[in-house]
Amino acid sequence: MTSKGLTLKIAERLEEPGNILRLRLARPDGAPLPSFEAGAHLDLRLNDGKVDLWRQYSLCSDPAETGFYEIGVLLDPKTRGGSAAVHKLALPGMIFEVAGPRNHFPLAETAQKTVLFGGGIGITPMLAMARRLHALGRDFVLHYCTRSHAVTAFCQIIAHAPWKDKVVFHFDDQAVEQKLDLTRDLPVPAADTHLYVCGPQGFMDWVISGAEAAGHASANIHREYFSADVDTSGQSFEVEARRSGITVTVGPNETIAKALARAGVKVEVKCEEGVCGTCVTDVLEGTPDHRDKFLTDDEREEATMICACCSRSCSSKLVLDV
Repeated sequence: MTSKGLTLKIAERLEEPGNILRLRLARPDGAPLPSFEAGAHLDLRLNDGKVDLWRQYSLCSDPAETGFYEIGVLLDPKTRGGSAAVHKLALPGMIFEVAGPRNHFPLAETAQKTVLFGGGIGITPMLAMARRLHALGRDFVLHYCTRSHAVTAFCQIIAHAPWKDKVVFHFDDQAVEQKLDLTRDLPVPAADTHLYVCGPQGFMDWVISGAEAAGHASANIHREYFSADVDTSGQSFEVEARRSGITVTVGPNETIAKALARAGVKVEVKCEEGVCGTCVTDVLEGTPDHRDKFLTDDEREEATMICACCSRSCSSKLVLDV
């Protein structure tokens, strides 16, 4: 089930190590929440009169739980405003506008073997997946990588989980033999073996490239980026909004979404980094220059969709269905 809009309150705010907030959200009237599947996220609106942002946060709570949702939010030193706003605004009792749950990172529940790789705050969707896989009685391992034990969040949750023996911790500041070693820790490639990766971009790119080099099929390597370093610059090009009957020029340092908005054509944008999929728009003509982390390799090759918040054009003109 997916809800288009919810009004939720902060039922509990817990400080985890590593500048991470664990937030429990519930309906103000205590009514049950829409169900979700492991890998899903919430879109949280952050509005204090000075900022008005939408940001996405993975659900780490048990998919079987309907009384509350739980998310983890890192106070990112490179924040563009979102994480700082959450840490400031998410006080017990505060009300938030929420969209979702949405799931672009679904779990293959029938896989014979599942290996989860969580780097830092990327552990959050893995917690929901571990809970679900345990409930299903599936074979899985969760590799949790952090800079140090002192900044490792959710340790208490894991310590009391019935699947705690499935978790392998890896700390950057400890002995080399306990660090994540892809030659050792990746499973043997198989059609019914699935890998899930979430965390900082460098960590994810390393695990994904290592898995591909080891022979794992791209379709079996599932990923979700929380953020990405995106270069949105390039040569100017034209975009025709076919349904709106408007053509605009996208400047060298302008995004498609902003150029269209300037002409009165709205494309909904949330993350602005090509990771959430909110702004995906159909391409009718032209060749996209994909800069996002959301579309799959197959979708990029088809060239029928584009993330308007960050991607550009390889051709002089794109025609979009907006």
